Amino acid sequence: MMFRVFAVLGVAAFAAAVTAAQEKAPDTYKVKLDTSKGPVVIEVHRSWAPIGADHLYNLVKSGFYNDVRFFRVVPGFMVQFGMSGDPKVQSAHNTTIKDDPPKESNKRGYVTFAKTGAPNSRSTQLFINYKDNTFLDSQGFAPIGQVVSGMDVVDKINSEYKERPNQNEIRTSGNAYLTKEFPNLDYIKTATIEK
Repeated sequence: MMFRVFAVLGVAAFAAAVTAAQEKAPDTYKVKLDTSKGPVVIEVHRSWAPIGADHLYNLVKSGFYNDVRFFRVVPGFMVQFGMSGDPKVQSAHNTTIKDDPPKESNKRGYVTFAKTGAPNSRSTQLFINYKDNTFLDSQGFAPIGQVVSGMDVVDKINSEYKERPNQNEIRTSGNAYLTKEFPNLDYIKTATIEK
């Protein structure tokens, strides 16, 4: 796994390995999230958003989403994740990808890369829609897949902290900050490509 490479080679080598991981994803693939609440399976469709689908495929294969917290949980809207618990890993992967035009709608259970609002600002953060959020379609948020198993698990993700975790603090202090300030956050133990 890339995290083992990171531990041995350091930030520069890890960043080079992540950048080199530009493998084209299969047309359809499944990502299994083993979360603190139970398993969630996301089916990703490359035809919906090829750039995003390829990006997620390589991030999951590299181990990026292991031990990642659900840091933004807004009931009736969405749950967001995708900032590494290790600040060195997060800073090593600060690249952005180009936008995909939305081909599907942000319906309940659909998974989409977050972005800042600026063009081509998608990076590592994703969200799962709790309800139909079709207003996001016109803002350029392109779903890449949908939860096909475990949406009941997604519905149970702890929302007590809502939007309180500070993304700059997560970026600089990672899980040390989140564990101290928001100890009840649910998280992804491991994320894997299902065979």
